[in-house]
Amino acid sequence: MAEVELRNVTRAFGEDVALDDVSMTVPDGAFVVLLGPTGAGKTTTLRMVSGLDKPDTGEVFIGGQSMTQLTPAQRNVAMVFQQYSLYPHMTVRENLTFPLKSPLLQTPKDVIASTVMNVAEILQISHKLDNKATELSGGEMQRVSIGRALVRDPEVFLMDEPLSSLDAKLRADLRIELKSIQADSGATLLYVTHDQIEAMTMATHIGVLDDGKLIQFGAPREIYENPVSIYSASRLGQPKINILPADIFGHAPDGATNIGLRPEQIQQGEGEDSMVTRVEHLGDQTRLHLSLHNHDLVTVTDAHTTLKAGDIVKIRPEKPFFFDATGARTQ
Repeated sequence: MAEVELRNVTRAFGEDVALDDVSMTVPDGAFVVLLGPTGAGKTTTLRMVSGLDKPDTGEVFIGGQSMTQLTPAQRNVAMVFQQYSLYPHMTVRENLTFPLKSPLLQTPKDVIASTVMNVAEILQISHKLDNKATELSGGEMQRVSIGRALVRDPEVFLMDEPLSSLDAKLRADLRIELKSIQADSGATLLYVTHDQIEAMTMATHIGVLDDGKLIQFGAPREIYENPVSIYSASRLGQPKINILPADIFGHAPDGATNIGLRPEQIQQGEGEDSMVTRVEHLGDQTRLHLSLHNHDLVTVTDAHTTLKAGDIVKIRPEKPFFFDATGARTQ
């Protein structure tokens, strides 16, 4: 596997700047998730690494080697897309075998057969090897798509929202499998999603992108606990971080315009009076929707709480975040 580095990469499509001077290092063997909304630059970043698109300025390195003069086929990367990239007239076995038959690889037939069987067993599709792709469920088709990448044993895996079209249970199952495969193989994996649960549960590192800029890069827990901006703070956490006027609880630090409060940063039982506007029982937790000085906020409380709409709850902040008028973190 290999380290991936983007060095001052910029890519524009007409007036639209998809990537704006992005520098980022994906460590060898890391599972890096690119997180952000549509248009943030996530897929463009993958296309830069794969060679499907080229930077206007800047360079991409894989394993310390510049990729500037190399075609996608020469880069030894494998990409999995959101939509299933399968040949419908082929069986599962033929779809998995196809990438290994490239003249560039010159893979012996016995190695192809054993590799395909190993990957099929890992993805739990060995019983479907002789089925046509059109006979598979959506989850099975996506497993085959992932398998087509795994059989190649590339230096880098690139995955563009590969689980987003699957149902919730299958997404959860495949998240566990994919993380396990990556950990066992030591693969370097660059993964695009807008799903923060995928980011928090799978990633060793997260790159938060916004409007073509890399806002923050680090471990999931680091970004959650030490966001550099309101934007970064809002990318992770359920319920979403509460952003309120900085002085809503009284004195605010100089330069602070907003206070940010995650559920665990709201202490109940003392402080300012807030009114319960709604109670959501979600099994393992209960969310309290509160109104404080005409501002709405959400926190969590005991799963068996007897609180109801109209009740008064005293709350106070505990080690909150403060942000200036631009949204940047001040403390």
